[in-house]
Amino acid sequence: MARTNAEPAVDKRRLILDAAVRVFARQGFHTCRVSDIADEAGVAYGLVYHYFDSKDQILDTLFLERWDILLRAIQQVDAEEIPPREKLYAITSFIVDSYRHDPDLMQVIIVEVTRAANTFGRTHLAHIREAYYGIAAIVERAQRAGTFRSDITPDFAALAFYGAVEQVLTGWIFALLPTGEREYDQAKTHIVETICGGLDQTDRTSSTAGRAD
Repeated sequence: MARTNAEPAVDKRRLILDAAVRVFARQGFHTCRVSDIADEAGVAYGLVYHYFDSKDQILDTLFLERWDILLRAIQQVDAEEIPPREKLYAITSFIVDSYRHDPDLMQVIIVEVTRAANTFGRTHLAHIREAYYGIAAIVERAQRAGTFRSDITPDFAALAFYGAVEQVLTGWIFALLPTGEREYDQAKTHIVETICGGLDQTDRTSSTAGRAD
């Protein structure tokens, strides 16, 4: 009689990508070899080349998968009818939680792509900037509505915002900042308050009056 409880076939392509994340995070992209990825995945060396032309293509795939998810998240947040500060908090939360749930992948993306002064950083610069443009659009609309001050350009504000997020992630990656559930949650508020405190049109002392120290 035919088996009805057969295990699903293993997605070898996904297996290789997940193994590459661990290898890139542990050894660094430039010092590892395709054979290291194959060993980590527990597959034959030639199978890696069945799915990918090179380890460069593996890194490209990992980055584009995650960055496209971020871009969709920014678009979805921006479509919500919520104040701009809450939109920036939601974006910050998405990025911080991404690190919380998969620190190795976020390390690879930040260290090997977005902060890398090499071909990867240059190749994907236009794609990386799409995230900045999405954040700048949130700031620009808030400026037109009178919520944010208008003497800071949206592009500069977007760079400052994402730069703050990225620097905090870098601090966690290189153990310059403490990590833990409390620190992750605090970082979300601190980043948004740091940036929005400089963007707010009104004097925030009135909004914080009466708040317990």
